[in-house]
Amino acid sequence: MDHANPVETPVTYRLHRAEYLVGFAVVTGLMIAHYDEIRWLPALILFLYIDVIGYLPGALAYRRSPDGRIAKGYYVAYNLMHSLATQAVVAGLWIWLYGPEWALLVLPFHLFGDRGLFGNFLKPFALSFEPQPSPAYRRFVADLMGGPAPAAEPVTSASGTGR
Repeated sequence: MDHANPVETPVTYRLHRAEYLVGFAVVTGLMIAHYDEIRWLPALILFLYIDVIGYLPGALAYRRSPDGRIAKGYYVAYNLMHSLATQAVVAGLWIWLYGPEWALLVLPFHLFGDRGLFGNFLKPFALSFEPQPSPAYRRFVADLMGGPAPAAEPVTSASGTGR
């Protein structure tokens, strides 16, 4: 992937995920090292609010939609809440208002986990809100790689939500 070709092949996608797994491991290590210093109620709220605002409304709308199409606002909400930039602003405001604290580690923990463990990156409008194999993408990869279309990756996650 580069600025002239902003797409990923299956291999670069896995490498991209691996980079986030490294970040996830570092954050997890810090959380373990500072377990007794984390205020767990704020940490839980900070962890959950990302999906309460950014994922659950879109997931509910998607499941209620007869054809799987939902308003673009759900994608925008997901992408805004799952943005490292947005969460950096949230962390900065938190530090300004309340001071620095270890509970803020749950912000990168959530995002790095979504990307590294579950493979969830920002959502483009052209794709289904919930992951579905795209025949056009499979044809693109086959054409790019000069071979048959790759098998569709399974649409599952450890949480069972399909995201």
